[in-house]
Parts: sequence; C-alpha cells; structure tokens
Amino acid sequence: MHFKSTPTIIGLALVLFFGAITSEAFAAGSINWHSYQDGVALGKQRNKKVFVNFFADWCTYCKQMDSETFTDSAVGAYLNKNFIPVRVDADREAQVAAKYHVQGLPVTTFIGEDGVLIGSQSGFIGPDQMVPLLRFIQSDSYKTMSFEKFLKGPGN
Repeated sequence: MHFKSTPTIIGLALVLFFGAITSEAFAAGSINWHSYQDGVALGKQRNKKVFVNFFADWCTYCKQMDSETFTDSAVGAYLNKNFIPVRVDADREAQVAAKYHVQGLPVTTFIGEDGVLIGSQSGFIGPDQMVPLLRFIQSDSYKTMSFEKFLKGPGN
C-alpha cells in the first residue's frame, strides 16, 4: 500500500475539521459582528442598513438576548444577509451610546444605508419578534406603516 505523506493527511484532516466547525457555527446562527466605526462605514460602502446592539456586561436582559435571540439561526442568518450587525458596549463606548441617546439597556438601533438613524427599540427582543422586526426595517415598510400593521399583513 502507498500512503500520502503525513503532513498532507494532517492538513486535509484540519481543513475538514475547521470547515465543519465553521459550517456548524454559521448554522447555529453565528452573527458576524462589527465595531461601530467599521459597521457604519461598511453599511455605506455596501449600501446596507446597520443593526446596532447596545449592551453592557452587567445587563441581565442583554445576556438574555445573547443567549436566546442572537443564537437563533433565523436571526443570525437574516442579520448576516441583510444588515451590517454592530455591537456597542455602552459602558466602554459611552460617546457612541450618548450619540443615540441610549439610557436603558439593551437597545436595538437601526441606521440607514446613508448613515441616518432610522429608529431604536429599548428592551429585550426575543427571536420570535426579532425576525419580523428585521423584515419590517429591511423592506422599508417602516416608511409607510406601523410595525403593528406590518405584523397583520400577509406572511407576517
């Protein structure tokens, strides 16, 4: 029998192993978070809206959003495809939080492709309400109707 060299076999095994981890992480709703400055710049560059999650390490509902909402595969997939996801630690980046008048946490903020604020929602948002909210903002429906009316529409 003839075997390929050990480095080649190890290399192939590592590629398969890390490929499986990457696919599994994405399938689990892994969100590609950006810093505030990078995210806003990317939003303009890619002509995408920016989703900003303001949080703090001490915030109970922020941790709940991390464990329930941001691990949901539908939320992760929708955010990664349709928005530039940004995380801002309101304690460490107090100037950014002040710019958006963040007072309580968590706060979910949407910024348009042009860098202009669309709106914000304070408090915990579960995965079952986050996906419709993301669709509402991404589709520009917020320009013509309330979120409540959007929810009553077909397919929502």
